[in-house]
Amino acid sequence: MRSLAAAFSVVLVFHFPMIGQTAGTVVDLALPTDNDALFRGDGPAFYQYIERNYKGVKSTPWEGGQYGFVRDPMETSAGIVYTRFHEGIDIRALHRDARGEPLDEVRAIADGQVVHTNLVPRYSNYGKYIVIEHHWEGSDYYSLYGHLSSIAVQTGDTVKRGQHIAVMGYTGAGLNQARAHLHLELNLMFSHQFETWYNAFFRNDPNHNGIYNGINLAGLDIARLFLALRKNPALTIPEFLSREEVFYKVSLPKSPHFELPKLYPWMLVAGARNQKSSWEVSFARSGVPLKIEPSDQQVTQPELSYVKKSSIDYSSLTRDVISGHGENAHLTNYGRQLMRLLIYPD
Repeated sequence: MRSLAAAFSVVLVFHFPMIGQTAGTVVDLALPTDNDALFRGDGPAFYQYIERNYKGVKSTPWEGGQYGFVRDPMETSAGIVYTRFHEGIDIRALHRDARGEPLDEVRAIADGQVVHTNLVPRYSNYGKYIVIEHHWEGSDYYSLYGHLSSIAVQTGDTVKRGQHIAVMGYTGAGLNQARAHLHLELNLMFSHQFETWYNAFFRNDPNHNGIYNGINLAGLDIARLFLALRKNPALTIPEFLSREEVFYKVSLPKSPHFELPKLYPWMLVAGARNQKSSWEVSFARSGVPLKIEPSDQQVTQPELSYVKKSSIDYSSLTRDVISGHGENAHLTNYGRQLMRLLIYPD
């Protein structure tokens, strides 16, 4: 029997304005479970709530299951700011057995290939999780399915949109049976040199998930993408991301190891040529790269070249990539390390 999730789908038509590439590849995206409340505008029914204790007041806001800066509120001179970023969406369970165990089937959101399965819950905050690679018109995107109770596919498997790949669970730190859910992401990748970079900077924290570690994956707002595509089935991911606000820019020294323009050539501004002194990469507040431009600025290491003005310390606004106030804004140690990943091993 065809699932409810399979009945609700969105279509992406990818058109990359790059020389030598053809347009017209159609890719269907389907919701990964039977929960389709997103399309009815019913947030409480779609998103799994979080448990919050803010200034002694306990609550269970469903908004914490959304994508974005939706967790860890902090009072500032500008009002309440949510400082913790949630890179995916948490989809609540619809089906449980008599003991309360989740039974929801998890399915691939699109055709692709399984590139990673983590079967050991303690190896990641995602618990047991799957990563599927989708190759769309010259670029690779990665859907991630976390907190699974069981996994039905193996690395290397080819999967079809709507195919059963797992069962929802609550593996991963801080979860319990009542909060069982599917954590879903759709990501871009920073670099295939991630493992070497990680081992150089995080020697005391083993990486069990190779290049499919969450640090190396930049998640876009997949719920908003689903909704946008229902309004405009011809919308492309590059077009979708072009509507994101540029929150900061970083200048990078020229490097033969700079993969981002090769992985996502649509990020290069029209007419860009590799003739200037450095590259300037524009980022959304989420940390998703949006645009790559040549720059005359001469740099020997990653340097912050622009940040949107704010009276709030940037560490609370940028996942600790940037720190400081106003004119004193600068890349944090972590921010410099993350930017070095883009050109590693230089």
